[in-house]
Amino acid sequence: MQKQEDFSQEFQWISNRLKELRKERGFNNYEHFAYELGMSRSAYWRIEKGSNFEMKTLFRICKVLNITINEFFRQENKVSP
Repeated sequence: MQKQEDFSQEFQWISNRLKELRKERGFNNYEHFAYELGMSRSAYWRIEKGSNFEMKTLFRICKVLNITINEFFRQENKVSP
């Protein structure tokens, strides 16, 4: 029996990053962002809650946010004082 891999932490990071970038770009309401993507509100909500989704959806999200895929995955190296 093959062990199923758990990527829940990675999906949670992606969903948190998505929410952060969405709000930075002025989409305070996820429903409006879902509309811009051409997605149902419930489908987009599941993505922000950490559900698995297709890469082409991430590419569409980046296009609406006007960022590259590299920018999406870029992490700021914040130094604590």
